[in-house]
Amino acid sequence: MIAAFAGVLGLLVGSFLNVVVYRVPRGESVVRPPSHCPRCGSLVRSRHNAPVLGWILLRGRCADCRLPISVRYPLVELATGVLFAAVALRVGVGAALPAYLWFTGAGIALALIDLDVRRLPNAIVAPSYPILLGLLAGAAAWGHDWGAFARAVIGGAMLFAFYMSLVLVYPAGMGWGDVKLAGLVGGVLAFLSWQAFFVGAFVAFVLGALVGIAVLALGRGGRKTALPFGPFMIGGVLLALFAAAPVASWYGALVG
Repeated sequence: MIAAFAGVLGLLVGSFLNVVVYRVPRGESVVRPPSHCPRCGSLVRSRHNAPVLGWILLRGRCADCRLPISVRYPLVELATGVLFAAVALRVGVGAALPAYLWFTGAGIALALIDLDVRRLPNAIVAPSYPILLGLLAGAAAWGHDWGAFARAVIGGAMLFAFYMSLVLVYPAGMGWGDVKLAGLVGGVLAFLSWQAFFVGAFVAFVLGALVGIAVLALGRGGRKTALPFGPFMIGGVLLALFAAAPVASWYGALVG
């Protein structure tokens, strides 16, 4: 039941994230005006606002100007629904679930914006700090596990400091947006466990390296081609959330 509820919630959140991803980089309000076609300006009818289904009913085209609507819109909605359901199954019915759903939604938006414009907007990152701090503190209080909350604060500070050192040593290799995101990443990972913290932090760099190799192999860039690192950081959190123990065991066997 919780997975089904989270999945439906994720579809609705995914629809809103499409608005966030389009408007936030442009400095526009995510509330006004209501959803509309960016080309002809026509408002989206209520019946067409249903996640995924609305795009299917419209056959991927604006109801007024008939120009194509990117397939990314339903894919983002569907992916958010699937991830929300998966996170709910992994975390379970508990006080920590809202924190991880918030991070998942914010993480999807940040990853897409970073891919689009190579930025991690403060409009999303900054408010996520007090929100996640409050949600994790509430989860710790509910579960009488203040050790997990202390671990989250320490982990967030550690990863923030680590990324800051990377920027100071080699500014071209990392952006300040990644530094600010690192505190959130470290916090939600360390709240789970130190194992999740180290796996998630490490996997981000592995994913970045693999994509970098693929870019070189496919001739899509060179050694100095800048890649947005935010998606790898978000991916590291999600992978650690679901597979921290197997990854840690595999790595231990590899170096052991």
